[in-house]
Amino acid sequence: MSLTLRARASGPQTEFVNCKDQFPAMVAGFGSGKTQAAILRTLKLKFQHPAQDVAYYLPTYDLVRMIGYPRFSETLEAAGIKYLLNKSEHVINIADRGRIIFRTLDNPARIVGYEVADSIVDELDTLKQDDAEHAWRQIIARNRQKKPDGSLNTVAVATTPEGFRFVYNQWAKKPEEGYKLIRASTYSNARNLPDGYIESLKRSYPPQLIASYLEGQFVNLVAGAVYPDFDRSMNHTDEVIEPGEHLHIGLDFNVYNCTATIGVVRNGRPRILGELVKMRDTPHVVEMIKSKYSTHKITIYPDASGQSNKTVNATESDVRILQMAGFMVSVPNANPFVKERVMAVNALVCNSMRERTLLINTALAPTVTEHIEQQVYDENGEPDKKAGKDHACDALGYFIHRLWPIVKPTVSHVIQVPHMSR
Repeated sequence: MSLTLRARASGPQTEFVNCKDQFPAMVAGFGSGKTQAAILRTLKLKFQHPAQDVAYYLPTYDLVRMIGYPRFSETLEAAGIKYLLNKSEHVINIADRGRIIFRTLDNPARIVGYEVADSIVDELDTLKQDDAEHAWRQIIARNRQKKPDGSLNTVAVATTPEGFRFVYNQWAKKPEEGYKLIRASTYSNARNLPDGYIESLKRSYPPQLIASYLEGQFVNLVAGAVYPDFDRSMNHTDEVIEPGEHLHIGLDFNVYNCTATIGVVRNGRPRILGELVKMRDTPHVVEMIKSKYSTHKITIYPDASGQSNKTVNATESDVRILQMAGFMVSVPNANPFVKERVMAVNALVCNSMRERTLLINTALAPTVTEHIEQQVYDENGEPDKKAGKDHACDALGYFIHRLWPIVKPTVSHVIQVPHMSR
């Protein structure tokens, strides 16, 4: 007896769910409903072939727990379908309809030991090129359960584009037979988004990322200047530090080259109004800050590796030395990903609304200005460190990301499954 899952869907979602090609990819912006489309496709395939298994892949098991289990559970419950979630085995057993197996992409070598008929891969493009290629080969190798109607084993991808990586090469550059690219912008799912969601994205991300994260386009995220929209005239301010003002100091630890950006926060916005450069070690940092800013309240935002590393031959870590000197220290357990730190700075340099929130007194912080203006990406797509233009950028990034991290607007997804027709 066949079951039909009915749900409201956008045009791109419907095309993805029903796509007959062997390897469809829904390349989509934030809030476009790609995960919901991936779930509906999974369930449709499961209902069509109850005796065969379907695999659903996410980057990590944390995401399986936070996204996979809850979203599938909500959809099945809304449809009145009985199921059993086995978290220890990472499997959902659907009454009379077989299994959905959950696996992750973080270690492609572990994608072994099971067989399925179809697979759905969520956020494949978050992986580096080589890792994504390895995972793809492993996933295809698992897809070998025969279907009773003789139809193809399929692997579908739903992902936000992350530059010219594996998904671009496989589906856009030179797609082979069976590879179908389905684009979905955030606008395509606008009716299911909260008021102000798209506006919030535009204010949160720099222009080059909006084409990727709003339009679902492939754009070069790792070439040329790291901070391409910085302009030493438009991002300049003549403001100076006021007596007794609370100072926010970003700090990058380096032996013989510790670097600090001296900032203030005014009306909720950062101003970089000074710098300290070429300090030999952390005790020298303490000495310089105390000699120059002794009358100020100070919070330091250091490199998180300083909680264990030492720039001086001492028993105390760099961060501990700062704390013992009486400074307030705001430091995470681990540094943010470089990409996240760069995005946070770029969003304040100039967002897609052309608003410039981060201003620098270029006369009083010339090294910061030069580094943010001149740092480029290296041949591996990482901010270059060989030219020595990284220290001030890193120091600035620790401060900015700590107080103004990019937080993707949330979407309370809508599940509309009126009934199951039999």
